[in-house]
Amino acid sequence: MQEGKQGVMVVEASKGLLPPQNPITQIQLKFKELENGFRSWLAKQSLPVEAAVVTATSAAQGAAIGAFMGTLTNDASSSFPPPQANLNPQAMASFKQAQALSGGPLVQARNFAVMTGVNAGIACVMKRLRGKEDVQSSMAAAFGSGAMFALVSGMGGPNQVANVVSSGLFFALVQGGLFTLGQKFSQPPAEDVFYVKTRNFLANLGLQNYEKNFRRGLLTDSTLPLLTDSALREVKIPPGPRLLILDHIQRDPELRKRGRI
Repeated sequence: MQEGKQGVMVVEASKGLLPPQNPITQIQLKFKELENGFRSWLAKQSLPVEAAVVTATSAAQGAAIGAFMGTLTNDASSSFPPPQANLNPQAMASFKQAQALSGGPLVQARNFAVMTGVNAGIACVMKRLRGKEDVQSSMAAAFGSGAMFALVSGMGGPNQVANVVSSGLFFALVQGGLFTLGQKFSQPPAEDVFYVKTRNFLANLGLQNYEKNFRRGLLTDSTLPLLTDSALREVKIPPGPRLLILDHIQRDPELRKRGRI
């Protein structure tokens, strides 16, 4: 039966009865299916397995990004003159920092692999242990990735411990700020509790475009039983919608009861 159904679909497609399937769409759907299957499998694994897989995949992605960026900065790193032996420790540290930030593809691949892998691994462990993903977990993961990045890249001054801690704190503060900012913009705006009934009855009447008129005149839910034609005219609502609004208020038992109090 399945082969017969497929044959009918092929014939119908050849006759133009079915729309041709976009190959790009098919690839995207297949990729999404594989991604969902991988996430479902990963969620069933133990914490060590999940953390190891997440760390490895994130490190691979970071290595690819770092290698690409390294090809762009490779020429810049070759332009640095060799350090002189009589340079003071601070100057030598600045030179090493410049080399770390402008290294070739292999150097940047290593740096980004460590940074992204550690970040993802710590975030995975924190989420599994705490049961949520919040700014504290994000900052802890960023601190670890910043500290490891400082270790492997050789950035900073002669005091390696202080440099590792300062780099971790810098990464954590930046990540915490970005996380908080992202949450602020991703949250839906809070519903205005003063216009809930107004919004609903205007939508029922097909007059939702006039909600801004109500807001402009501060005609909140509590003023609905008190509405008059002159008040609606004052906020520039045309005669037809005014009649519908007033008729709706007169027919609403709750609003009529509140208007008599």
